Amino acid sequence: MSPIKDKVIAITGASSGIGEATALILAERGARIALGARRSEKLEALAQRITKAGGEAIYRVTDVKKRADLEALVALACDTYGKLDVLINNAGIGPISPMDELRVEDWEEMIDVNIKGPLYGIAAALPVFRRQGFGHVVNTLSTAGITIKPTMAVYAGTKNAMRTIAEGLRQEAGPHLRVTNVSPGIIRTNFADSMTSPAVKAGITKSMEEMAITPDAIGRAIAFAIEQPDDVDVGDIVIRPTAQA
Repeated sequence: MSPIKDKVIAITGASSGIGEATALILAERGARIALGARRSEKLEALAQRITKAGGEAIYRVTDVKKRADLEALVALACDTYGKLDVLINNAGIGPISPMDELRVEDWEEMIDVNIKGPLYGIAAALPVFRRQGFGHVVNTLSTAGITIKPTMAVYAGTKNAMRTIAEGLRQEAGPHLRVTNVSPGIIRTNFADSMTSPAVKAGITKSMEEMAITPDAIGRAIAFAIEQPDDVDVGDIVIRPTAQA
């Protein structure tokens, strides 16, 4: 029996890419999944796919820029299943561009989604975890925050902000709360869809075509961290294509 069986896990950005793949993997291993994302039709289809395969899933339309939406997603999980074991802060965007293009609106959007979104998730889940006496926060970050490259300054900054926040949370957490960061490299997702710089979008799309790995690789890594014994805290996992420099 998987150690993940019967864990209640909330996932943001669950309607596609890494979130979708992770939800399917965790549900297959017996977790009860609370799906959150902005696209209701995608959430409904994923929840049906999970339940038809014998798993358990519920969903709520969730915009991580709205604190109330994260509170409602956590409440849905707790009201339905009586607890929350894991919050996966997965929602994120990456409209990367050279700084000189001054795409300030894109910068602000990344700050709102990639930093404030996970913080709202933590604010919603942390009181629940403290009352229960257990819990696990998983953050989807990026290798862009490890090796800083041109066009990725603000995006990498948002991911490294969360890396710092997560480390602070880990140190404050005590013996009953676990914190894990997962940093994917180039993954075959819709990451480029949010990009507003045509040249950068074309370059990223080309890199994905040449070397991207499938999002289930990240889902398996997240599952690995979750299934460890309660006294084992997997702090950071980096996963990238073998071909990625």
